[in-house]
Parts: sequence; C-alpha cells; structure tokens
Amino acid sequence: MRYEFRVTGRLSTVMAEAFPELERVLAPEQTVLFGQVTDEAHLYGLLLRFQGLGLRVLEMRQLPEP
Repeated sequence: MRYEFRVTGRLSTVMAEAFPELERVLAPEQTVLFGQVTDEAHLYGLLLRFQGLGLRVLEMRQLPEP
C-alpha cells in the first residue's frame, strides 16, 4: 500500500530523517510525505511517530498502486 501524508509546516531534513521510508516534498506551509506502507501496524506506527514529534497530520490518503 502506498500512502500520502500532509503535515503542517515545512519539515527540516533532520525531522524528515525520522521517516526514512517516506519521501518528502516541501509545499507552501506544509510538507507532503509519501511512500510504501507495509501493513496496518506500520501505518499506525507512522501516525504515532507524527504525534510523538508534535506534527499535525492535515490529510492522509491511500494512493493507487502504479
């Protein structure tokens, strides 16, 4: 499964390193992270990481497979 996460603010390179499995694209006033999520446990783990770092997830969606 591929997912996209939009978070508030522009994540620094150091902060993005907390999500090595996701690619990062900076957008005005937010950051888009996307990549492969292996299973539901991985998805919830990512959400816990966002929360633990104080990041606000604006949107999360499953992407179609290429």
